[in-house]
Amino acid sequence: MSSGSNPGSQCSQGDSLCEIRVYEQEVIIVPTLLLASFLVTLVFILLLRYCPEKVDRIRPKSSKSGVRRVLHGIDAPPGINVLEHESIALGVPSSYSTFNPPNNYLSKNLSDSVDTASFLRSPPPPQAFTPTFTPIVQPRELPRQRLPESFNLVSPLTTAFSLRSTPVSLFRARMENRNVVLRVLNDSADDTERHNFLGFASFLAELGPHPFLPELLGVVSLRAPLVTIMEELENKDLLSFLWRCRQENVNPPCEITERRIFTMAKQVASALEFMHSKDLLHGNIRAHSVLITKDLTAKLWGLHGVHARKNKETTQKDDPSMKKWQAPEILAKRPAGQSSDIWSFGILLYEMATMGDAPLAEIPSNELLQFHQRGKSLKKPSNCSSMLHSVIKGCCQWKDQDRLSLAELSRKLLSGEKSASDKVLKASGNINIEQYLQEAGYGEINSYTIF
Repeated sequence: MSSGSNPGSQCSQGDSLCEIRVYEQEVIIVPTLLLASFLVTLVFILLLRYCPEKVDRIRPKSSKSGVRRVLHGIDAPPGINVLEHESIALGVPSSYSTFNPPNNYLSKNLSDSVDTASFLRSPPPPQAFTPTFTPIVQPRELPRQRLPESFNLVSPLTTAFSLRSTPVSLFRARMENRNVVLRVLNDSADDTERHNFLGFASFLAELGPHPFLPELLGVVSLRAPLVTIMEELENKDLLSFLWRCRQENVNPPCEITERRIFTMAKQVASALEFMHSKDLLHGNIRAHSVLITKDLTAKLWGLHGVHARKNKETTQKDDPSMKKWQAPEILAKRPAGQSSDIWSFGILLYEMATMGDAPLAEIPSNELLQFHQRGKSLKKPSNCSSMLHSVIKGCCQWKDQDRLSLAELSRKLLSGEKSASDKVLKASGNINIEQYLQEAGYGEINSYTIF
């Protein structure tokens, strides 16, 4: 091979400067470019990891409106909450027009869109607080629109169990230095669900105040998401409370005595009497329709069916999950009356005496009417005194005219409360949810909810 084919042959032996000039591209330029590319990539990766907001400023703006923005705050996956303690600035759509607040609502500046119900017994004085909002770490349950600034420390509220999804999500929050429960309508709700949601809020406002009904504190009705604000019932529903009292060494302590049963039953009876005075049948008296406060006050809930019947949106449904609590006349497809609620009240007392057992567990739902026709009744629970059992039997009589009236029931409950034992009731074993659902007659299409 000719020596001219080798570039290095152009340089004298030992002439290093000449060799560097000949091999400049291979020795200097390429390594320098590779090193620079590596450093730029490393810096970008570090910024992406530790300073994502700077990366957003560096990235060019896309002209395509359909490009998904970077996930932050309530849009972030569970466990990522980069905007904690900061307000979420999201767009607010035009106001819904499906709700006209009743005239008996008071105007209260909770936010631009919070109307406070007029039946507040003693409105709390205005409290100075910094409007903040803690984003939710479970974004699939929260509508994307921003919640009003009046709420802070918002967190998801779980139910005991649920068999189907509903258009409403539950959250607990702080508002004016008190704990509240937010019933938030999901952004996927259609017009009918929005109308029903606000119609139910209006119904609660018109129902009026009662010490043993959950208190409606306000309604977000002028912008999305639609929210009803209720007082928090810290011990949730009575059925879950009874199940918790079965467990050992629970914190906070949970104890049920027969005197407590009479006290709670008297409170529920008072709320039921209030509803009957307004010509409203409850139709869903049972343990999971009663909510319990921190100081163990019982408040009657389960009012969605009352609202629906009042507005003639539905008739009495053949619901398998309600049959164990329904009076014989309802099972026989006859009209319900106030005495039908009395029958269900007796089943409620049985639930309390058994610490949350399913009533008539051994009887299939389709055989209940025949069971009652034969004159059979609920077995006396082992924890149940003769006084309490006599009240249960007085409520669960085959003929509606033979059942206790509400006035008689209230007198018996008051008398029983005075003479009842303070011995803590015990029940063997924890509840198996699947077994309970089967024994209580729940179908797969039904659900169990609190609010």
